[in-house]
Amino acid sequence: MLSGFINQEKITKMSEKSFETLAVHAGEDLSGHHGAVSVPIYNASVFAFSDADSAAAIHNYEKPGWFYGRLGNPTQDALENAMCELEGGESSLAFASGMAAVTASILTVVKAGDHIIAPQAHYSTTGNFLEYLSENFNVQTTYIDQTNPENYRNTIQENTKIFYLETPSNPTLKISDLAAIAKIAQENSITAICDNTFATPFNQLPLTLGIDVVLHSATKYLGGHSDLTAGVIVGKQGFIENTRLKTTKLFGGNIAPQTAWLVLRGIKTLALRMERHNENANKIANFLAEHPKVLQTNYPGLISHPNHETAKKQMRGFGGMISFDVGSVENGKTLLNNVRLCALATSLGGVETIIQHSASMTHAGVPRDECLKAGITDGLIRLSVGIENAEDLIEDLDQALEKI
Repeated sequence: MLSGFINQEKITKMSEKSFETLAVHAGEDLSGHHGAVSVPIYNASVFAFSDADSAAAIHNYEKPGWFYGRLGNPTQDALENAMCELEGGESSLAFASGMAAVTASILTVVKAGDHIIAPQAHYSTTGNFLEYLSENFNVQTTYIDQTNPENYRNTIQENTKIFYLETPSNPTLKISDLAAIAKIAQENSITAICDNTFATPFNQLPLTLGIDVVLHSATKYLGGHSDLTAGVIVGKQGFIENTRLKTTKLFGGNIAPQTAWLVLRGIKTLALRMERHNENANKIANFLAEHPKVLQTNYPGLISHPNHETAKKQMRGFGGMISFDVGSVENGKTLLNNVRLCALATSLGGVETIIQHSASMTHAGVPRDECLKAGITDGLIRLSVGIENAEDLIEDLDQALEKI
């Protein structure tokens, strides 16, 4: 360990508690922070040593401690401990953004000439990064329909190093069978990495199903208030420390202590917020599924969702994300221009409801044929359902849909 303060005994003990209790107490270390109930923000980029021997030992990772802010900080440690407890992992590493978490986890595994298998439906910037690796470093990616686990098996090459997963997928809400895909990865010595941002550890625990590495854009539900940018990965200690001492050390995507503290604060209310996100999204998805102006509604909680049974098997709740098709770009713009309560913005996972038109916003740089192959149609709307009153949100969407 670089920082050396992940308490496995505490993590094991806390894992026996309910998620609601875990979320409030995750990362807590009263004795280590002089009794402070709220973890202090350590605004220090440099840490002094008590003597020369300690300096050498800590600097060379032979003894727990901190020496430089880019490589660890007590506030960051608290967040990483919290994420280990919530996801059930051995170790964790926090970053300045979700994309820093994505790139670091992938770059820890692959080298020039390697191969990745990834879902057709995915966060567009993740796809941009995979294409960047292909164009500049000869790391090729094959995109598959992620709803059939056998597509991963059938696409394996001799140089395949990563199964990349995103479930529910952005923005189409497709579901991948985590246990089945993890088994195929293990049988072939391939690292399975899952983006768990949409589900959160409240709704889904990929590590318990055999996935090797879980990542989050903590900007979204973990922070929960649209006021920070951060990322995190959780997995086995060897993988995380390799990422910390190589990829992160060299590329420098470290999280600021102030931001780590904000994520920790957000986590304390994660269970409460996710309960409301889940409840509201379920009500709104059912409303949209029956609306005459909506061609299709994508929400894994709907019985009509093609992957509903898989979602039911591996998810505690179905999340706060919905996508629905209103038929055309123009219809999508009409809807967005007429909502009053929903915020027209590009992020997700905040307490407020956020709406966007995927084809003209997040996926505008993706060729149309690739979008359609992934299920991102011209009229697809992505809705991040907030914690407002569900009936108020339904009324807002209804009046805007009537303008189409």
